[in-house]
Amino acid sequence: MSVVTSLKESLIHHLRFIYADTPLPMAIESVADELIQEMRLQQVCCNVAPHQNRWSQRDVTLITYGDSIESADEFPLVTLKRFLDEYCAGLVNTVHILPFFPYSSDDGFAVMDYTQVNEALGDWPAINAIATDYRLMADVVLNHCSARSLWFENFIRSEGTGSDYFFVAPADADISQVVRPRTSPLLKAVDTARGEQWVWCTFSHDQVDFDFRNPAVLSAFMRIFRRYLDEGVRIFRLDAVAFVWKQAGSTSINLPQTHEIVRLIRTLVEHACPDAVIITETNVPNQENLAYFGNANEAHGIYNFSLPPLLVNTLVSGNCRVLRNWLMSMPPAQNGTFYFNFIASHDGIGLRPAEGLLSDEDVSQLVQTMQSFGGLISWRAGPHGQPLPYEMNIALIDALQGTHAGPDKWGIARFICAHAIMFALEGIPGVYIHSLLGTQNDNERVKNSGHNRAINRLRWRWQHLQQQLHDPLSGHKRVLQGLTELLAIRIRQRAFHPNATQFVLQLGEQLFGFWRQSSDRQQSIFCVSNISAEPQQLFLADINMIGTHSWVDLVSGNLIYAEQQSIEMAPYQSVWITNRAE
Repeated sequence: MSVVTSLKESLIHHLRFIYADTPLPMAIESVADELIQEMRLQQVCCNVAPHQNRWSQRDVTLITYGDSIESADEFPLVTLKRFLDEYCAGLVNTVHILPFFPYSSDDGFAVMDYTQVNEALGDWPAINAIATDYRLMADVVLNHCSARSLWFENFIRSEGTGSDYFFVAPADADISQVVRPRTSPLLKAVDTARGEQWVWCTFSHDQVDFDFRNPAVLSAFMRIFRRYLDEGVRIFRLDAVAFVWKQAGSTSINLPQTHEIVRLIRTLVEHACPDAVIITETNVPNQENLAYFGNANEAHGIYNFSLPPLLVNTLVSGNCRVLRNWLMSMPPAQNGTFYFNFIASHDGIGLRPAEGLLSDEDVSQLVQTMQSFGGLISWRAGPHGQPLPYEMNIALIDALQGTHAGPDKWGIARFICAHAIMFALEGIPGVYIHSLLGTQNDNERVKNSGHNRAINRLRWRWQHLQQQLHDPLSGHKRVLQGLTELLAIRIRQRAFHPNATQFVLQLGEQLFGFWRQSSDRQQSIFCVSNISAEPQQLFLADINMIGTHSWVDLVSGNLIYAEQQSIEMAPYQSVWITNRAE
């Protein structure tokens, strides 16, 4: 059996599940043929070996907007490449450029044209230049597009491409169970050539939802995937993918058809480019998020959404109990899958992923502390219409400026401690550019935009940033130096492979620790952090170091001797104690 024939059989299996209850305008076999054609797989179709880890400890991702750094004399994407080459080369090998397409709102996530680069940022050659030297991660905004897109204009005219791409429902549809992260009305009345239509809008009325019950929508997106592969994209972030399949009378989130669509996308993308990677962005409770691994046949990577709120809570409370218990409950990622770890992003620190992990009292106290540090809170509607905190909008450096007792002198140490924990965890680390630079709350941008999330989306001027990064007294330089020193260590250690063994240590509530071991069992690293504002004693007997080995702390370079009983750890100090420095 040829590879293409085998692929077609797999696609038919996926499509029969997705469209089992949906009348189609064509046979399932014809849909499969069209998808193969859109991905040009009839020309080159690769064999796919399952359970392959196409990543290593050297994989580190920088998350950034295309215009997070601006210069007066060049496109922002060119300036971004300059920053990467001068400050990140050899430490960061992957760049996630947040939506770089023409858009109408939501800082890029209301896409008007998926095939063009926003001319304010640059052009495809500028994207290609980054993709040449760095592994490029790009968003595929699957759930919705801009209400000002040509597709939606065709929907209004009821003719042309896009005229049947959008999800409409009766005005009296049962939407009482729908789960979504916004409080705006779900349905939007639109006057069209066919009369008034009620369009589904999960996020905003400028972001109109696609109708994947129409296989033409799936086909259009596979054409987009093919275009991005051609332009050098190798990692695809499926934005808001949990919402893509909607059904009145249901929650319209994480439905079985959604999971099958992710499996189908992975099948097609892998056959087109075996080293391409799918990452799902599903800001949902922990167990729902884990489901996007499937049986190692769905997403290659999932955003580890519970990590940011739990880690921030740990460091501002000085107690690691919840974080430790959560990490103990997390299953190791199977070969061929990985956790995508992050603490901060262009969005806020989500609280839904902490549901069932943090108590209502913990959440309330955390929210109050973030507000006292200058943070803002975004809300969602609860099951009875009551407002519930959805995410905390705050720059990470400001979120960690103190504890529940208030700001203190340990802000930068606490901030670097958070990253020392994240860099050592099982998975691939993603570092937001404003964390790498220690950027503080941008209150002026919030005021000008009216959007809470703008607080963590500053646009640096290139010359000013350079001045800050060369000033030995600058907090931005201290942060960049602290994080890059840790990354330089991390990328050399085989025990930090994204799929290397991890075991949680029991060290009390002020010391958070875990053990990593390389797949060949030659290297062990004990990763321990003092997450409190007081010195703590780490008793070496508690981490069970093998006495016949010589040990060293990779962070400080200090040797650890067998006769030592303990190590005194300063507030927010981290140690990576290994038997074999690479």
